[in-house]
Amino acid sequence: MNRTLTVSLVLGIVFASVLFAFAVGGAVLGFGLKYHPDQNILYTHLSLFIGQGLIALPVLILLLHRKERLLYRFRIHKISLHTALSVIIFSIGVILLADEMDRLMNTFFTIPDVFEDVGKLLKLESFGSAFLIISSIVIIAPLGEELLFRGFLQQFLEEHWKDITRAVLITSLFFAFIHMNPFWIIQIYILGIMLGYLAWKTGSIISSFILHGLNNGFAILLVNIEGLDSIYTLQGHVHPILLVFAIIFVYFGFKWLHNSLEIQP
Repeated sequence: MNRTLTVSLVLGIVFASVLFAFAVGGAVLGFGLKYHPDQNILYTHLSLFIGQGLIALPVLILLLHRKERLLYRFRIHKISLHTALSVIIFSIGVILLADEMDRLMNTFFTIPDVFEDVGKLLKLESFGSAFLIISSIVIIAPLGEELLFRGFLQQFLEEHWKDITRAVLITSLFFAFIHMNPFWIIQIYILGIMLGYLAWKTGSIISSFILHGLNNGFAILLVNIEGLDSIYTLQGHVHPILLVFAIIFVYFGFKWLHNSLEIQP
């Protein structure tokens, strides 16, 4: 990037982008609560859809003003089918292991109802809510956050510091804190590291978007498919057989990902 960009400026514009998304989403929700209080769930979903959809807008405006190459600056590059399939397999394993970590953490901490109730917002109660929830949680939010964090912020830190590990860890920390849930911060931080690794390793946020979208989509499935929990869990934890498969998926997904990148021209 142009040398006039500094770490403080980049962190500042990323922070401003997050605040902008919250402000826009909050304005939409506030409007709904004031004028349509009987439709607060709808406006909650709508606020997420609009807010997350615009989260990268301040950075986009900055890059356009500087006449930067957007695809490069947001790390938007094609990946091979082999790489994509490897990322999917790796992601499935990571998601299962992350879910079990979340369940283990919950045995040590009592989560307040205000955080537990977040899951209720994922209920698909109508076609309209299903469209807003799925598009927001599975597509819009992952895409916006990957553009902002793994595309813009992490790539800048990689180039500026010449230290991939440091760039991934700092970006993941920022990513974890903006979710504002102290009871999930460790899990989100580890997920952020996996997302950062995929974006760096493949040179594209398409890979991190796949993991991010699958992770969010899996949460929606758990909330909405009746009877799934009885098959998926054993005594409140991810079934041991599934955990074995998760480890296998992570191992082979990682191996195949590495191989797919080696054979690319």
